[in-house]
Amino acid sequence: MIQAFGLTSNARKEHPPAVDDVSFEARAGRVTALLGAPGAGKTAALGLMLELQQGRGITYFRGRPLHRIAHPSREVGVLLGDVPGHPARSVRGHLRMLCAAAGVPARRADEVLEVVGIVSLRDERLGSLARGMDRRLGLACALLSDPHTLVLDEPADALSARESRWLYGMLRAHAAQGGTVLFTTADPKEAARSADRVVTLEQGRLVADQEAGDFARTRLRPRVAVRSPHANRLAALLTKEARTAHRSVEVVREDGNRLSVYGSTCADVGETAFRHDILVHQLADEIGDMGPGAGTPLRGEADSVDDPRVSEVSSTAEMPSARTDMPLAEPPMRLTDAPPTETPTPSTDTRPTVEPPVAEEPDPAAEPQPPYEAHAAAASIPTTNSRLVTLIDPEESAGTRLRARAPRPSQVLTPDALSPLPPPISVRSAPSPLRPLRYELRRAAGIGTGFLTGAAVLVVSALTALLLARIGHTPQSRLLAAWPREVPLPPAALGAGLLGAFAFGDEFRHPALAADRGTVPRRMGLLVAKLLVSAATALLLAFLTVGCDAEVLYLVYGRELAQVPADWLSMGASWIGLVVGCAWAGVLAAGIFRSTTAGLAAVVAVPILVVPLVHKALEGPAVRTAEGFPMRMRKVLLLQWPFGGERYLSAAARMIAQPVGGALALSLTALLCAYLLTTLRSRVR
Repeated sequence: MIQAFGLTSNARKEHPPAVDDVSFEARAGRVTALLGAPGAGKTAALGLMLELQQGRGITYFRGRPLHRIAHPSREVGVLLGDVPGHPARSVRGHLRMLCAAAGVPARRADEVLEVVGIVSLRDERLGSLARGMDRRLGLACALLSDPHTLVLDEPADALSARESRWLYGMLRAHAAQGGTVLFTTADPKEAARSADRVVTLEQGRLVADQEAGDFARTRLRPRVAVRSPHANRLAALLTKEARTAHRSVEVVREDGNRLSVYGSTCADVGETAFRHDILVHQLADEIGDMGPGAGTPLRGEADSVDDPRVSEVSSTAEMPSARTDMPLAEPPMRLTDAPPTETPTPSTDTRPTVEPPVAEEPDPAAEPQPPYEAHAAAASIPTTNSRLVTLIDPEESAGTRLRARAPRPSQVLTPDALSPLPPPISVRSAPSPLRPLRYELRRAAGIGTGFLTGAAVLVVSALTALLLARIGHTPQSRLLAAWPREVPLPPAALGAGLLGAFAFGDEFRHPALAADRGTVPRRMGLLVAKLLVSAATALLLAFLTVGCDAEVLYLVYGRELAQVPADWLSMGASWIGLVVGCAWAGVLAAGIFRSTTAGLAAVVAVPILVVPLVHKALEGPAVRTAEGFPMRMRKVLLLQWPFGGERYLSAAARMIAQPVGGALALSLTALLCAYLLTTLRSRVR
């Protein structure tokens, strides 16, 4: 079950908090709806519950806060908005990638596709899915780890009636198996039809927590909708006839020339209009939403008529909550600000009154409750001594004056009885993939961007090599690498840097790994996986580039230009180091600046900005050299280098001593330190 205590968002500048002291619970095996108009604080409440935004309060999922759960995705399935996957990724590939992130077998993707009914669309691209199919895919993502709890924000938004019925049927089936379901909606009829319990928010505050049956009885009353250019006259006539016949009829003036008549029929209203020659443009039966404040006595309201069952005609100013464009729930107990000098109005009504709900005795057999029960209780009673509990009889007309009783002594809060402030909510970090290497492989291979980039690099390199061979005066090593002297980097190095930048850039652009917060986790495991995959891709691209260039030169100009240089080992090591270094620079820069463009810019900046600085630092006369460095390293470490390791170490030292190699090594070191610094900073926060 879900237990939320004292959810309060941080106050905004010159605005009240979006959520203010909201406490409720959603029990296991039941579907709970969080109802409220747009801007009522539903999404903000979910953000506080899921620790996606800062505030105060605490939420328990089966007795544990979310940051105490080792693998949150296996406990809570979340659907917030659309599925933020790459539009070119297939449905099945997207789910298989999330399987690796959640640590579940890949076959789970096919299972949830069959459950949500889109197994026939498994090869479709995410960008081509209709709204209903996208919602089904979002539900599949939420069910992927087989969570106990589902939290969904407006799951039926913009869906057809048929798709909405299917969606709520799925939620009902999950609850029937013992799971907990919490969803938000702005439609009271949808909440009454689809949920077992309805929690209503208005302007960030909890105004009702009802069973669906009580909610429908007190909010969704049948009414007659009337439109007439003489609405005021017709309202007065209907009220007069109801008073004469001692019938309980409520007439509410809506916006414009519209009336809502409760307690009457179309026939009665039509006959009244016909007898008095009143033109009627619309006359229809509806299920009306009474609004959160219906039935609440307002200051300055006229005294009740002799028959308490008959209501007065209410104007829009007198009953602002009677409008149908406010889909909020009417609670059976309403907290209102009553004037201190107001005295209860005597009434001859002999019907039983609705007593304030009394706190139930705790059930010893029930599961233990976590702390902050006092705060949960405080959310359902007034927080100041100047407020009164207004009792509403569901059977009475919504416009009837209601009796206000002073709260019981046990219900009046004193300063000593006030509960302490709930604990602060810190935004939890995004969960790192449980299988980062498998996740990164599926992410990189799931779309065609990498393959298209590699093909473009090979084509550009081959054409550049042919052009350089025709012009001449190009060394063999640069000819095979297709690297003109006028260009800062060869096409293969630029392509490797772009692929490395895609590794983190796509994560921030299409945050499938952390769909609920628009970012990715800064974990060393994920970074190492991305560096390994980008290095393997760069190695493959480097070998293919040299091989394709040599083959093209052989086919066009013969064997002379395709010969292998004598010092191929050192040149090959330098070539591999250059391509892999550019790929790593792209990965680190994109991870730091959260942009693919920034990652590629960092790669290009190495030869343009860093190389001249390093070259200027090394171009001066050297008094000493590093000759004999490998031999001295062997003496210091007291190790015998196998297979002539001194040569490789010497070659690596010579690479770093070159301007490009030194600049690349310096840039990688700086980027890695910056990445680690941002990682530590986010963890400290």
